[in-house]
Order: sequence, then C-alpha cells, then structure tokens
Amino acid sequence: MRDDEWDPLHHPGHYFSRIARGLTRVGDARLRELGFATAQLPVLAALKDGAALSQTELARMAKVEQPTMAQMLTRMERDGLIARAPDPRDRRASLISLTPEALARLPAGRAVLRQGNADMTQGLTPDEVDTLVSLLKRVLANIETMEH
Repeated sequence: MRDDEWDPLHHPGHYFSRIARGLTRVGDARLRELGFATAQLPVLAALKDGAALSQTELARMAKVEQPTMAQMLTRMERDGLIARAPDPRDRRASLISLTPEALARLPAGRAVLRQGNADMTQGLTPDEVDTLVSLLKRVLANIETMEH
C-alpha cells in the first residue's frame, strides 16, 4: 500500500473503535435489566465494597471531566443506585456511595460481564486470551503516554 493511501482496515485503531462501540452496545443491552449501564462501571467498581468517595475522586478514577461525572451521578441517584452524604472534611462537597439495592445487584452485574467476556473471546484458547490481554495492556500504556 502506498503512503498516500489510507485503508483503515489495515490499522488496529479501526478495530479498537468498533470493538469499543460494540461492547458498549452489547453491555448496555445486557445490563439494562439490572438498572446498570457500561458508562457506570468505573463508579460501580470504585464503590463496590461500600466505599464513599467524592465526585472529584470518582471523576479522576473514571478519567472523565467533572461535568460528565456530575451528569452520570445525577442519573444514578435518580435511578436509586447511589446516595449522597455530607463530606465531613468539606461542607461544600458530598460523599457518594452505592445504595443497598445497587450493592445487591452487583453480583448479577458481574455475572453479566463475565459472560460477555466469555462470549467475546469465544474460539480463543486461554493462552490466546492471555496474549491478547498482554498486548492490549501494552497498547493502553502507549495511549496513556500519548495523553500526557
């Protein structure tokens, strides 16, 4: 292929993009009956053990901007997934934690995600999955370096 020709099908970025969009669509469809969405996974994971964190901490962990996190938390509160309590360290802030209902649904959510991982790696051997994960970690590290 000449340098001036562009064929996205010969570059991994095309596949990463399609995989990410596909996983979001499938994940959202599978998690919907539990009241969860894939965009909420960083928050659910951070609070899964009963932790209480600030919106700022959650935004930093999820690598999203504050307004994006604020909108997500508003929807999660509306849906009964999170509760807010005053932050004793900062009267202007609140601490976010999962509600008992959300905590009770987490095991079913984990099962959905485990099944999704099994479905998407169908036909790959365990060694191939290990290799794929190792390569993806290296690509992610490269991307995170590019962001700085």
